Amino acid sequence: MRAAEKVIITTAVTGSVHVPSQSPYLPLTAEQVARAAVESVEAGSAVVHLHARRPDGQPTFEPEVFERIVAWITARTDAVINITTGGSPAMTMEQRLAGAVRVRPELASMNMGSMNFVYSGMADRVTDWKHDWERPHVLMSYSRPFINTFDAIEHALRTLGESGTRFEYECYDIGHLYSLAHFVERGLAKPPLLIQGVFGVLGGIGADHENLDHMVRIADKLFGDDYSFSAFAAGRDQMRFGTHSALLGGHVRVGLEDSLWIGRGRLAESNAQQVRKIRSLVEELDLPIATPADARAMLALRGATDIDRSTVS
Repeated sequence: MRAAEKVIITTAVTGSVHVPSQSPYLPLTAEQVARAAVESVEAGSAVVHLHARRPDGQPTFEPEVFERIVAWITARTDAVINITTGGSPAMTMEQRLAGAVRVRPELASMNMGSMNFVYSGMADRVTDWKHDWERPHVLMSYSRPFINTFDAIEHALRTLGESGTRFEYECYDIGHLYSLAHFVERGLAKPPLLIQGVFGVLGGIGADHENLDHMVRIADKLFGDDYSFSAFAAGRDQMRFGTHSALLGGHVRVGLEDSLWIGRGRLAESNAQQVRKIRSLVEELDLPIATPADARAMLALRGATDIDRSTVS
């Protein structure tokens, strides 16, 4: 692993898994997502990882929504923009790519394989649904896998790579590291790599700290010093895994996409609240926090362009 001289904090602002009935603090509209991102950057986040939603909270792929979000953020911060290509299991690959194709961000996420991505258990913990779409959205994850075939991955790498976008490779299991190695060998995934280890999603690798050590060990075997590592765990283990990743020389990710909580039984009231907490934990380890400029240098990003600000009025 390329040990981090400074720790990059990524904030995953809203995602497409959680639903409005779970938390009144989940950002939904384009303005809410953008404001939450700006607040996170002000709290210490260098990278913001973005999904888009409709005003009622339904995940959407509409490029115009991504444009509004990105325009707001880039007009007010120098944050590194990371656009999802994950979207939701209900979207086609072209739909999932639409926002990143339009915005041409410095970073885009890339899930490294098809998998069961199950969050249907959330339905057992919601008693008052705000919208008709929410319960079917949650339950469908039990019967509909998330599809990311090798041809889809190759198509995304080629399509977005043409505009200089680099990738955050999301690995939900050890096999995903070997899939990434395949694309590195073919020259489609280019070092320095940013590997995001994802733990605690039902269908992927569990939120066990031995698994985090093992994932880094295998990544070291496959990629040597040609990669940087970041990690997060879904739900209650969010802060523990962020701290562990930093101790290993890696980076961290927080945000309401990954966990709605700030502590046992306490909902996080903002993404920025989670950023401030992980920043405090990292700084207690005497590790400096990366600025957006630091992140660009470490990840070999192209830098923000006029394209990123093309919709600022």
